[in-house]
Amino acid sequence: MEKTNIIVHKKFQKGRISPEIYGSFVEHMGRVVYSGIYEPTHRAADADGFREDVRAAVKEMGVTAVRYPGGNFVSNYDWRDGVGPREKRPRKVDLAWKSIETNEVGTDEFMKWAKKTGIDPIFAVNLGTGGVKEAVSLLEYCNFPGGTCYSDMRRANGQETPYGIKTWCLGNEMDGDWQIGHKTADEYGRLSYEAGKAMKLLDPSIKLAVCGSSLSSNATFGEWERIVMQHTYGCADYISLHQYYGGQEKGTAAFLAQSMDMERYIRTVCGICDAVGVQRHSSKKIDICFDEWGVWEIPDKEVQAAVENAPWQIAPSFSEQIYTMEDALLFASMMMNFLRCSDRVKIACQSLLTNISACIMTERGGDVWVQPIYYPFALMAKYGRGVVLDERSEGPSYASGEFAQVPVIDKVAVWNENAGEVVLFLVNRSEEAAETEIDLQGFEAEMILESTVLHHEDKKAANQIQHDRVVPKTCENVSLKDGKVTCELLPLSFEMVRVKVK
Repeated sequence: MEKTNIIVHKKFQKGRISPEIYGSFVEHMGRVVYSGIYEPTHRAADADGFREDVRAAVKEMGVTAVRYPGGNFVSNYDWRDGVGPREKRPRKVDLAWKSIETNEVGTDEFMKWAKKTGIDPIFAVNLGTGGVKEAVSLLEYCNFPGGTCYSDMRRANGQETPYGIKTWCLGNEMDGDWQIGHKTADEYGRLSYEAGKAMKLLDPSIKLAVCGSSLSSNATFGEWERIVMQHTYGCADYISLHQYYGGQEKGTAAFLAQSMDMERYIRTVCGICDAVGVQRHSSKKIDICFDEWGVWEIPDKEVQAAVENAPWQIAPSFSEQIYTMEDALLFASMMMNFLRCSDRVKIACQSLLTNISACIMTERGGDVWVQPIYYPFALMAKYGRGVVLDERSEGPSYASGEFAQVPVIDKVAVWNENAGEVVLFLVNRSEEAAETEIDLQGFEAEMILESTVLHHEDKKAANQIQHDRVVPKTCENVSLKDGKVTCELLPLSFEMVRVKVK
């Protein structure tokens, strides 16, 4: 196969990486919360009922921020049901997932977990069945010092000092007709602007994310963003995007090519936001909060059938997808998009943290284990820090669907100034080995610090039964000469190379 040649230069940079792109998402859905992060009867549960084995896996994964409490769940959620003495909390129907919500875990419990886990919270407010009043009251509960109805309610519930939550999502997937309280773009734009305006009157320090499209394939995509931005440009700091990719049955090449759509999606939305800014004669830039993303394998109709066939359960098991080595490659490429778009993508939340389309899996009363997709996230979260370098490359490509040129080698280079290293993240989309040469210009490259690969001969290999079947390994396929790094990439592999530089 033809070699891929890549050039990066120290002075040519795309953007600084925001630590919050290494975020995740916890929704009251299936077993994400109950028997996911929270299981008070488990042998590993702490005094507050949270599983310490899960928390250890989250920390090792490198998660920096978590969005809560939904997701579709939030659009019919009354946050007041989840605070105060547990014995007085009502059981409610969750219309989004046709289950029973016990409200054992709510705002205060999640904030305890967040503090213990060392993550920043991102809260979503209900703009489906809720409105301005509910959004402001929750903000008051969380962030106001005291002396008012809801701040004193928080204090009475045991939290004297404000939580100081800084990032708030104004609703969830309001473009989707499946959403409880679904709205048109104009309806949502007006409501979110009024809610955001009121919230910033109460706490000017917060940042707000308005809903963009829930999928790039939605019929309303593009027009939805334009209309919403026209209403909310003055109060919004971010626009949120969601995207999941399936299609494993189309074959590996087509499946892995889908990451190309994701980068186009991001840049298109940035262009729409910038166009609205031009109309307003504003220099303000709206950044991207990609607060749901992942690989989706189970067809939507199967998920819906699982919900419909066994409704009104507590923490039912459904959509607990098992990921493969192949899935991990698309997952890695999706994540690499956030690095390449670091000039505008400032928050990203992998969906979901536990059990449903998750990196981390738990057994009720049993073990915790991690899926192949866990490892690209953990490696990038640990070493993908600093600035992204603007690369130029030439090499083999292939055609897939609407994309005439899908590079065989997906790549991104990160310069960590503090650590004195350039970190290369590479995905080989080919079922053949591939040679790659990276020319590090403007640096004095001293030595290879580490070369780690995620690869398995069986692209459908998973960790469900043998939990260590697909794991990263140190490899000796990298050399350094005259400032050029040469990699002999294994077929269908994800590789990270750390180079010591001056």
